[in-house]
Amino acid sequence: MSQATGFAPPSGGDVLELEALVERLVVFHRDSGMPAASADAGQQAALVMARGEVRAIRERLDGDEDRERLEHLAAWLEQDIQRLAPVFEARRERLCRSWALENPDSRLCHQGRVLLSNAIGRDTGAPGGDLPGDPASDLAALLVGLKSREETALTRLALDRYLRLSGDYEMTRLLSLLGACHALSGARRALSRRPPLNRDPEHPALQAESMAECRRFLALAEFIAEFRFPPLVIAVGVAGSGKSRFTSGLVSRLGAIRVCSDIERRRLHGLDVTYPQDVAGGAPVDIFSEAATERTYRRLATCAGVLLDAGIPACVDGTFLRRWQRDLLRQQAEARGLPCLLVSFEADDATLRRRIEKRARQQGSAVAESLSVLTRQQADLEPIADEERLHLVHLDTTADNAAETLAGLIQEHVRLF
Repeated sequence: MSQATGFAPPSGGDVLELEALVERLVVFHRDSGMPAASADAGQQAALVMARGEVRAIRERLDGDEDRERLEHLAAWLEQDIQRLAPVFEARRERLCRSWALENPDSRLCHQGRVLLSNAIGRDTGAPGGDLPGDPASDLAALLVGLKSREETALTRLALDRYLRLSGDYEMTRLLSLLGACHALSGARRALSRRPPLNRDPEHPALQAESMAECRRFLALAEFIAEFRFPPLVIAVGVAGSGKSRFTSGLVSRLGAIRVCSDIERRRLHGLDVTYPQDVAGGAPVDIFSEAATERTYRRLATCAGVLLDAGIPACVDGTFLRRWQRDLLRQQAEARGLPCLLVSFEADDATLRRRIEKRARQQGSAVAESLSVLTRQQADLEPIADEERLHLVHLDTTADNAAETLAGLIQEHVRLF
Protein backbone atom coordinates (compact mmCIF):
# COMPACT_ATOMS: atom_id res chain seq x y z
CA MET A 1 0.00 0.00 0.00
CA SER A 2 1.35 3.44 -0.97
CA GLN A 3 1.65 6.40 1.35
CA ALA A 4 -1.34 8.67 1.87
CA THR A 5 -1.95 11.10 -0.95
CA GLY A 6 -4.69 13.31 0.40
CA PHE A 7 -6.91 12.71 -2.65
CA ALA A 8 -10.68 12.40 -2.44
CA PRO A 9 -12.08 8.89 -3.03
CA PRO A 10 -13.51 8.22 -6.49
CA SER A 11 -17.23 8.44 -7.11
CA GLY A 12 -19.45 7.65 -10.08
CA GLY A 13 -21.25 10.18 -12.22
CA ASP A 14 -18.55 12.83 -11.91
CA VAL A 15 -17.53 15.30 -14.58
CA LEU A 16 -13.76 15.47 -14.16
CA GLU A 17 -10.92 17.57 -15.48
CA LEU A 18 -7.76 15.62 -16.35
CA GLU A 19 -5.81 16.51 -13.20
CA ALA A 20 -8.63 15.37 -10.91
CA LEU A 21 -9.19 12.21 -12.94
CA VAL A 22 -5.55 11.17 -12.71
CA GLU A 23 -5.54 11.73 -8.95
CA ARG A 24 -8.61 9.54 -8.57
CA LEU A 25 -7.21 6.84 -10.83
CA VAL A 26 -4.09 6.65 -8.69
CA VAL A 27 -6.18 6.20 -5.54
CA PHE A 28 -8.54 3.73 -7.22
CA HIS A 29 -5.70 1.54 -8.46
CA ARG A 30 -3.94 1.75 -5.10
CA ASP A 31 -6.98 0.76 -3.06
CA SER A 32 -8.85 -1.63 -5.38
CA GLY A 33 -6.38 -4.48 -5.70
CA MET A 34 -7.64 -8.04 -5.46
CA PRO A 35 -5.88 -11.39 -5.03
CA ALA A 36 -4.89 -12.91 -8.35
CA ALA A 37 -6.51 -16.24 -9.16
CA SER A 38 -3.24 -17.45 -10.61
CA ALA A 39 0.28 -16.22 -11.23
CA ASP A 40 -0.53 -15.52 -14.88
CA ALA A 41 -3.95 -13.90 -14.37
CA GLY A 42 -2.78 -10.53 -15.68
CA GLN A 43 -1.17 -12.11 -18.71
CA GLN A 44 -4.30 -14.14 -19.43
CA ALA A 45 -6.48 -11.03 -19.26
CA ALA A 46 -4.24 -9.39 -21.86
CA LEU A 47 -4.38 -12.51 -24.04
CA VAL A 48 -8.17 -12.63 -23.93
CA MET A 49 -8.39 -9.00 -24.96
CA ALA A 50 -5.75 -9.17 -27.71
CA ARG A 51 -7.05 -12.36 -29.29
CA GLY A 52 -10.68 -11.33 -28.95
CA GLU A 53 -10.13 -7.97 -30.64
CA VAL A 54 -8.08 -9.50 -33.47
CA ARG A 55 -10.70 -12.17 -34.04
CA ALA A 56 -13.57 -9.68 -34.15
CA ILE A 57 -11.74 -7.36 -36.56
CA ARG A 58 -10.57 -10.21 -38.77
CA GLU A 59 -14.17 -11.32 -39.31
CA ARG A 60 -15.15 -7.87 -40.60
CA LEU A 61 -12.17 -6.93 -42.78
CA ASP A 62 -12.30 -7.43 -46.55
CA GLY A 63 -9.16 -5.97 -48.13
CA ASP A 64 -5.92 -7.94 -48.28
CA GLU A 65 -3.82 -4.95 -47.24
CA ASP A 66 -5.95 -4.34 -44.14
CA ARG A 67 -5.83 -8.02 -43.25
CA GLU A 68 -2.05 -8.05 -43.60
CA ARG A 69 -1.73 -5.09 -41.25
CA LEU A 70 -3.92 -6.85 -38.72
CA GLU A 71 -1.92 -10.08 -38.91
CA HIS A 72 1.34 -8.21 -38.30
CA LEU A 73 -0.21 -6.62 -35.22
CA ALA A 74 -1.58 -9.95 -34.04
CA ALA A 75 1.85 -11.57 -34.27
CA TRP A 76 3.46 -8.67 -32.40
CA LEU A 77 0.85 -8.85 -29.65
CA GLU A 78 1.38 -12.58 -29.13
CA GLN A 79 5.15 -12.15 -28.94
CA ASP A 80 4.96 -9.19 -26.59
CA ILE A 81 2.53 -10.90 -24.23
CA GLN A 82 4.94 -13.81 -23.92
CA ARG A 83 7.96 -11.51 -23.54
CA LEU A 84 6.26 -9.58 -20.74
CA ALA A 85 5.11 -12.65 -18.82
CA PRO A 86 7.61 -12.00 -15.96
CA VAL A 87 6.36 -8.41 -15.64
CA PHE A 88 2.73 -9.54 -15.44
CA GLU A 89 3.61 -12.14 -12.81
CA ALA A 90 5.64 -9.68 -10.72
CA ARG A 91 2.65 -7.34 -10.69
CA ARG A 92 -0.01 -9.94 -9.87
CA GLU A 93 -0.89 -8.32 -6.55
CA ARG A 94 -1.82 -5.08 -8.33
CA LEU A 95 -4.66 -6.62 -10.36
CA CYS A 96 -7.99 -4.85 -10.04
CA ARG A 97 -11.28 -4.25 -11.80
CA SER A 98 -11.34 -1.43 -14.28
CA TRP A 99 -12.22 2.12 -13.29
CA ALA A 100 -14.63 2.09 -16.26
CA LEU A 101 -16.72 -0.67 -14.69
CA GLU A 102 -16.89 1.08 -11.32
CA ASN A 103 -17.48 4.58 -12.71
CA PRO A 104 -19.53 4.09 -15.90
CA ASP A 105 -21.26 7.47 -15.66
CA SER A 106 -18.15 9.57 -15.16
CA ARG A 107 -16.92 11.92 -17.89
CA LEU A 108 -13.61 13.53 -18.76
CA CYS A 109 -13.94 17.17 -19.77
CA HIS A 110 -11.47 19.76 -20.98
CA GLN A 111 -12.25 23.42 -21.60
CA GLY A 112 -15.95 22.71 -21.53
CA ARG A 113 -15.78 19.78 -23.95
CA VAL A 114 -16.58 16.19 -23.04
CA LEU A 115 -13.66 14.08 -24.25
CA LEU A 116 -14.24 10.57 -22.88
CA SER A 117 -17.03 8.53 -21.35
CA ASN A 118 -16.40 6.59 -18.13
CA ALA A 119 -13.67 9.26 -17.94
CA ILE A 120 -11.00 6.97 -19.43
CA GLY A 121 -12.81 6.02 -22.63
CA ARG A 122 -12.44 2.30 -22.01
CA ASP A 123 -14.76 -0.07 -23.89
CA THR A 124 -16.37 -2.09 -21.11
CA GLY A 125 -17.72 -4.51 -23.72
CA ALA A 126 -14.27 -5.39 -25.01
CA PRO A 127 -13.15 -9.03 -24.79
CA GLY A 128 -12.08 -9.74 -21.22
CA GLY A 129 -13.26 -6.31 -20.08
CA ASP A 130 -14.80 -7.76 -16.93
CA LEU A 131 -11.64 -9.64 -15.92
CA PRO A 132 -9.29 -8.28 -13.25
CA GLY A 133 -6.33 -6.79 -15.03
CA ASP A 134 -3.25 -4.71 -14.51
CA PRO A 135 -4.01 -1.04 -13.74
CA ALA A 136 -1.79 -0.21 -16.72
CA SER A 137 -4.74 -1.20 -18.89
CA ASP A 138 -6.86 1.65 -17.52
CA LEU A 139 -4.08 4.16 -18.04
CA ALA A 140 -3.43 2.82 -21.53
CA ALA A 141 -7.12 3.24 -22.39
CA LEU A 142 -7.02 6.85 -21.22
CA LEU A 143 -3.88 7.59 -23.25
CA VAL A 144 -5.31 5.97 -26.39
CA GLY A 145 -8.59 7.83 -25.96
CA LEU A 146 -6.80 11.18 -25.71
CA LYS A 147 -4.39 10.37 -28.52
CA SER A 148 -7.20 9.31 -30.84
CA ARG A 149 -8.76 12.74 -30.30
CA GLU A 150 -5.43 14.35 -31.19
CA GLU A 151 -5.01 15.64 -27.64
CA THR A 152 -1.26 15.03 -27.66
CA ALA A 153 -0.41 17.50 -24.92
CA LEU A 154 -3.07 16.08 -22.59
CA THR A 155 -1.87 12.54 -23.37
CA ARG A 156 1.64 13.42 -22.25
CA LEU A 157 0.48 15.31 -19.18
CA ALA A 158 -1.75 12.41 -18.09
CA LEU A 159 1.11 9.90 -18.25
CA ASP A 160 3.56 12.19 -16.48
CA ARG A 161 1.14 13.06 -13.68
CA TYR A 162 0.02 9.47 -13.12
CA LEU A 163 3.59 8.21 -12.80
CA ARG A 164 4.67 11.07 -10.56
CA LEU A 165 1.78 10.56 -8.15
CA SER A 166 1.77 6.76 -8.15
CA GLY A 167 5.49 6.02 -8.44
CA ASP A 168 4.49 2.98 -10.50
CA TYR A 169 7.09 3.42 -13.23
CA GLU A 170 7.19 -0.35 -13.79
CA MET A 171 3.72 0.00 -15.31
CA THR A 172 5.25 1.63 -18.38
CA ARG A 173 6.62 -1.73 -19.53
CA LEU A 174 3.03 -2.78 -20.29
CA LEU A 175 1.69 0.41 -21.84
CA SER A 176 2.64 -0.31 -25.46
CA LEU A 177 1.10 -3.76 -25.40
CA LEU A 178 -2.11 -2.71 -23.67
CA GLY A 179 -2.33 0.53 -25.61
CA ALA A 180 -2.23 -1.39 -28.88
CA CYS A 181 -5.05 -3.59 -27.58
CA HIS A 182 -7.20 -0.55 -26.79
CA ALA A 183 -6.47 0.92 -30.21
CA LEU A 184 -7.77 -2.33 -31.71
CA SER A 185 -10.92 -1.87 -29.63
CA GLY A 186 -11.41 1.40 -31.47
CA ALA A 187 -10.95 -0.34 -34.82
CA ARG A 188 -13.50 -3.00 -33.86
CA ARG A 189 -16.04 -0.40 -32.79
CA ALA A 190 -15.59 1.43 -36.09
CA LEU A 191 -16.21 -1.77 -38.06
CA SER A 192 -19.30 -2.56 -36.00
CA ARG A 193 -20.88 0.60 -37.42
CA ARG A 194 -20.03 -0.40 -40.97
CA PRO A 195 -22.97 -1.61 -43.10
CA PRO A 196 -22.51 -5.07 -44.64
CA LEU A 197 -20.76 -4.82 -47.99
CA ASN A 198 -23.24 -4.15 -50.86
CA ARG A 199 -26.15 -4.35 -48.38
CA ASP A 200 -26.64 -0.62 -47.90
CA PRO A 201 -26.34 1.20 -51.24
CA GLU A 202 -28.21 4.15 -49.76
CA HIS A 203 -25.33 5.04 -47.42
CA PRO A 204 -21.96 4.60 -49.19
CA ALA A 205 -20.50 7.43 -47.14
CA LEU A 206 -21.06 5.50 -43.91
CA GLN A 207 -19.17 2.54 -45.41
CA ALA A 208 -16.20 4.75 -46.28
CA GLU A 209 -16.32 6.61 -42.97
CA SER A 210 -16.27 3.48 -40.83
CA MET A 211 -13.38 1.98 -42.81
CA ALA A 212 -11.41 5.23 -42.55
CA GLU A 213 -11.89 5.25 -38.78
CA CYS A 214 -10.90 1.58 -38.54
CA ARG A 215 -7.69 2.26 -40.47
CA ARG A 216 -6.96 5.25 -38.27
CA PHE A 217 -7.09 3.04 -35.18
CA LEU A 218 -5.01 0.35 -36.87
CA ALA A 219 -2.40 3.01 -37.64
CA LEU A 220 -2.54 4.16 -34.02
CA ALA A 221 -1.97 0.57 -32.84
CA GLU A 222 1.04 0.31 -35.16
CA PHE A 223 2.38 3.63 -33.89
CA ILE A 224 2.05 2.51 -30.27
CA ALA A 225 3.73 -0.84 -31.01
CA GLU A 226 6.73 0.79 -32.68
CA PHE A 227 9.76 0.92 -30.38
CA ARG A 228 11.59 4.22 -30.21
CA PHE A 229 15.07 5.12 -29.03
CA PRO A 230 14.38 7.57 -26.23
CA PRO A 231 16.91 10.03 -24.83
CA LEU A 232 17.78 10.55 -21.19
CA VAL A 233 18.02 14.16 -20.04
CA ILE A 234 19.82 14.81 -16.75
CA ALA A 235 18.98 18.23 -15.30
CA VAL A 236 21.91 19.55 -13.25
CA GLY A 237 21.76 22.69 -11.14
CA VAL A 238 21.55 24.24 -7.71
CA ALA A 239 18.39 25.51 -6.04
CA GLY A 240 16.82 28.39 -7.93
CA SER A 241 18.52 27.55 -11.22
CA GLY A 242 15.19 26.92 -12.95
CA LYS A 243 15.35 23.13 -13.40
CA SER A 244 11.81 22.38 -12.32
CA ARG A 245 10.27 25.24 -14.28
CA PHE A 246 11.96 24.47 -17.55
CA THR A 247 11.97 20.67 -17.40
CA SER A 248 8.22 20.68 -16.76
CA GLY A 249 7.82 22.14 -20.24
CA LEU A 250 9.51 19.08 -21.74
CA VAL A 251 6.48 16.97 -20.84
CA SER A 252 4.13 18.66 -23.29
CA ARG A 253 6.81 19.67 -25.80
CA LEU A 254 8.75 16.42 -26.18
CA GLY A 255 6.72 13.80 -24.33
CA ALA A 256 9.43 13.28 -21.71
CA ILE A 257 8.50 11.94 -18.28
CA ARG A 258 9.99 13.88 -15.38
CA VAL A 259 11.49 11.93 -12.50
CA CYS A 260 12.01 14.41 -9.67
CA SER A 261 14.45 13.89 -6.82
CA ASP A 262 12.28 15.72 -4.28
CA ILE A 263 9.28 13.54 -5.10
CA GLU A 264 11.18 10.25 -5.02
CA ARG A 265 13.08 11.23 -1.86
CA ARG A 266 9.78 11.76 -0.07
CA ARG A 267 8.27 8.60 -1.54
CA LEU A 268 11.15 6.51 -0.20
CA HIS A 269 10.37 7.81 3.29
CA GLY A 270 6.61 7.31 3.06
CA LEU A 271 5.86 11.03 2.93
CA ASP A 272 3.09 12.74 0.99
CA VAL A 273 4.39 13.33 -2.54
CA THR A 274 1.78 15.95 -3.39
CA TYR A 275 3.49 18.65 -1.32
CA PRO A 276 7.26 18.18 -1.83
CA GLN A 277 8.01 21.67 -0.58
CA ASP A 278 6.97 20.62 2.94
CA VAL A 279 10.36 19.16 3.73
CA ALA A 280 10.18 18.68 7.46
CA GLY A 281 6.63 17.60 8.14
CA GLY A 282 7.62 16.03 11.45
CA ALA A 283 9.63 13.34 9.70
CA PRO A 284 11.34 11.09 12.25
CA VAL A 285 14.36 10.60 10.00
CA ASP A 286 16.71 12.91 8.16
CA ILE A 287 15.59 12.58 4.55
CA PHE A 288 18.64 14.57 3.44
CA SER A 289 21.25 12.38 5.13
CA GLU A 290 24.06 10.96 3.00
CA ALA A 291 22.46 7.51 3.11
CA ALA A 292 19.04 8.91 2.16
CA THR A 293 20.57 10.84 -0.73
CA GLU A 294 22.29 7.73 -2.05
CA ARG A 295 19.00 5.79 -1.89
CA THR A 296 17.27 8.64 -3.68
CA TYR A 297 19.71 8.74 -6.59
CA ARG A 298 19.64 4.97 -6.96
CA ARG A 299 15.85 5.20 -7.08
CA LEU A 300 16.13 7.90 -9.78
CA ALA A 301 18.41 5.63 -11.81
CA THR A 302 16.00 2.70 -11.50
CA CYS A 303 13.03 4.79 -12.60
CA ALA A 304 14.94 6.24 -15.54
CA GLY A 305 16.04 2.77 -16.64
CA VAL A 306 12.47 1.48 -16.58
CA LEU A 307 11.25 4.40 -18.68
CA LEU A 308 14.04 3.94 -21.23
CA ASP A 309 13.24 0.22 -21.47
CA ALA A 310 9.65 1.19 -22.23
CA GLY A 311 10.78 3.51 -25.02
CA ILE A 312 9.82 6.67 -23.13
CA PRO A 313 12.11 9.73 -22.92
CA ALA A 314 13.15 10.40 -19.34
CA CYS A 315 14.10 13.72 -17.77
CA VAL A 316 15.60 13.40 -14.30
CA ASP A 317 15.36 16.55 -12.20
CA GLY A 318 17.86 16.79 -9.32
CA THR A 319 20.78 18.89 -8.21
CA PHE A 320 23.34 16.22 -9.21
CA LEU A 321 26.07 17.91 -7.21
CA ARG A 322 28.30 14.85 -7.17
CA ARG A 323 29.92 13.23 -10.14
CA TRP A 324 28.93 9.72 -8.99
CA GLN A 325 25.30 10.80 -9.10
CA ARG A 326 25.62 12.01 -12.68
CA ASP A 327 27.56 8.89 -13.69
CA LEU A 328 24.94 6.62 -12.13
CA LEU A 329 22.22 8.14 -14.30
CA ARG A 330 24.33 8.48 -17.42
CA GLN A 331 25.13 4.77 -17.30
CA GLN A 332 21.42 3.98 -17.59
CA ALA A 333 21.42 5.42 -21.11
CA GLU A 334 24.89 4.25 -22.14
CA ALA A 335 24.20 0.66 -21.10
CA ARG A 336 21.22 0.66 -23.47
CA GLY A 337 22.98 2.44 -26.32
CA LEU A 338 20.68 5.45 -25.96
CA PRO A 339 21.48 9.18 -26.17
CA CYS A 340 22.13 11.05 -22.95
CA LEU A 341 22.24 14.78 -22.40
CA LEU A 342 23.41 16.64 -19.30
CA VAL A 343 21.82 20.07 -19.12
CA SER A 344 23.51 22.53 -16.79
CA PHE A 345 20.83 25.01 -15.64
CA GLU A 346 22.54 28.29 -14.85
CA ALA A 347 21.76 31.77 -13.59
CA ASP A 348 23.79 34.57 -12.01
CA ASP A 349 24.06 34.67 -8.23
CA ALA A 350 21.72 37.62 -7.82
CA THR A 351 19.00 35.84 -9.81
CA LEU A 352 19.46 32.63 -7.81
CA ARG A 353 19.09 34.48 -4.51
CA ARG A 354 16.07 36.45 -5.74
CA ARG A 355 14.30 33.29 -6.91
CA ILE A 356 15.00 31.46 -3.65
CA GLU A 357 13.82 34.38 -1.53
CA LYS A 358 10.60 34.59 -3.53
CA ARG A 359 9.99 30.83 -3.25
CA ALA A 360 10.71 30.80 0.49
CA ARG A 361 8.18 33.59 1.13
CA GLN A 362 5.54 31.85 -0.99
CA GLN A 363 6.05 28.61 0.95
CA GLY A 364 6.34 30.25 4.35
CA SER A 365 9.93 29.01 4.78
CA ALA A 366 12.80 30.80 6.46
CA VAL A 367 14.60 32.89 3.84
CA ALA A 368 17.97 32.75 5.58
CA GLU A 369 17.82 28.95 5.83
CA SER A 370 16.88 28.62 2.17
CA LEU A 371 19.78 30.84 1.14
CA SER A 372 22.16 28.79 3.27
CA VAL A 373 21.09 25.68 1.34
CA LEU A 374 22.06 27.45 -1.89
CA THR A 375 25.47 28.36 -0.45
CA ARG A 376 26.14 24.75 0.59
CA GLN A 377 25.06 23.42 -2.81
CA GLN A 378 27.32 25.85 -4.66
CA ALA A 379 30.25 24.75 -2.49
CA ASP A 380 29.48 21.04 -2.96
CA LEU A 381 28.99 21.11 -6.74
CA GLU A 382 31.76 19.00 -8.25
CA PRO A 383 33.16 20.22 -11.57
CA ILE A 384 32.05 18.48 -14.76
CA ALA A 385 34.63 15.87 -15.81
CA ASP A 386 36.07 15.71 -19.33
CA GLU A 387 34.09 12.60 -20.31
CA GLU A 388 30.90 14.28 -19.10
CA ARG A 389 31.46 17.26 -21.39
CA LEU A 390 30.71 15.07 -24.40
CA HIS A 391 27.09 15.04 -23.19
CA LEU A 392 26.93 18.55 -21.67
CA VAL A 393 25.05 21.66 -22.76
CA HIS A 394 24.63 24.90 -20.83
CA LEU A 395 21.31 26.71 -20.47
CA ASP A 396 21.06 30.31 -19.29
CA THR A 397 17.66 30.28 -17.59
CA THR A 398 17.56 34.07 -17.47
CA ALA A 399 17.32 34.29 -21.26
CA ASP A 400 13.96 35.21 -22.77
CA ASN A 401 13.87 32.14 -25.03
CA ALA A 402 15.25 29.62 -22.54
CA ALA A 403 12.36 27.16 -22.94
CA GLU A 404 12.63 27.07 -26.72
CA THR A 405 16.41 26.81 -26.49
CA LEU A 406 16.18 23.81 -24.17
CA ALA A 407 13.78 21.94 -26.45
CA GLY A 408 15.96 22.72 -29.46
CA LEU A 409 19.15 21.57 -27.70
CA ILE A 410 17.58 18.24 -26.82
CA GLN A 411 16.18 17.64 -30.29
CA GLU A 412 19.49 18.54 -31.92
CA HIS A 413 21.48 16.33 -29.53
CA VAL A 414 19.21 13.33 -30.13
CA ARG A 415 19.65 13.68 -33.90
CA LEU A 416 23.42 13.41 -33.47
CA PHE A 417 23.11 9.81 -32.21
